[in-house]
Amino acid sequence: MAYFLQQIANAVPVAALYAALAFGYAIAFAVTRRADLTYGALFAFAGQIFVLFADFGWNRLWLVLPAALGVGAAAALTFGLGAGLVAGRYVMRPLAFSSANAVVVASLGSLLVLMETARLASDTRSLWLPPFLNNVVVFWPDPQFPVTLTAVQLVNTGLMVALVAGGHWLLTHSYAGRYWRAVSEDREAAALCGVDPSIVYIVAYGAASLIAAFCGILAASYYGNMDFGMGLSFGVKVLFIAAIGGQTAPLLAACGAAGVGFLETLWSAYGPILWRDFAIFGFLVVVLAVTRREKAIP
Repeated sequence: MAYFLQQIANAVPVAALYAALAFGYAIAFAVTRRADLTYGALFAFAGQIFVLFADFGWNRLWLVLPAALGVGAAAALTFGLGAGLVAGRYVMRPLAFSSANAVVVASLGSLLVLMETARLASDTRSLWLPPFLNNVVVFWPDPQFPVTLTAVQLVNTGLMVALVAGGHWLLTHSYAGRYWRAVSEDREAAALCGVDPSIVYIVAYGAASLIAAFCGILAASYYGNMDFGMGLSFGVKVLFIAAIGGQTAPLLAACGAAGVGFLETLWSAYGPILWRDFAIFGFLVVVLAVTRREKAIP
């Protein structure tokens, strides 16, 4: 029983990360209805920039650890948002309302550019952050098998849940959210009412990029590193996990992604780890095939 409870506790940070990523992805997808691999690349790119600049602040500027992490976070948010806006404005927007295949190819090209940029910036070195906020919080003080989480896991979970909750409130209660909903539901009707769909798309893509960068910082702060190949891995994974709850409904996408996070963690605990990704992606493909509905894509 204690082992099961520990796995549930371990699944909470993973579920929160997947939920925040799916929430941001759905914001951009809702206004284009086009699959985009760039989002996962922005997540990994921001994490790599965070580690790179934190290392620079620590080893070159001789800053204390909180200040070095602050430099890394500021750089990651700046470069992540900038890369997202450039990709959205000059690569994705000209193609977003045309062929879906063109968007997939262009997003794959953007993904490779971001991955290689991060790799070259760090001279292909795998940099690691020193552990911090790693004190253990005990939830069930069983002497044989205590159920615990670290402080950084709890902080990351709280921030990601707050991000999803705050983002949902803005989408449902702000003027920007109303414009976003109008374009996501009917782009042409919104244009007739005076809303510029291209501007809404850029703002939505920028918001999604900022969420991806924020999640990349939190993930890198917990794992201590961000691999160069994570962009492609998370680019594909986010496409699937966001689709479980609905790629055009950010909150539902977040809830579906959280469920996938729990499922993945439980498989890692009780199933063969070698087959984890195969089993999870296979399950997602089956679910999507069974629940698929034919809709005309505008």
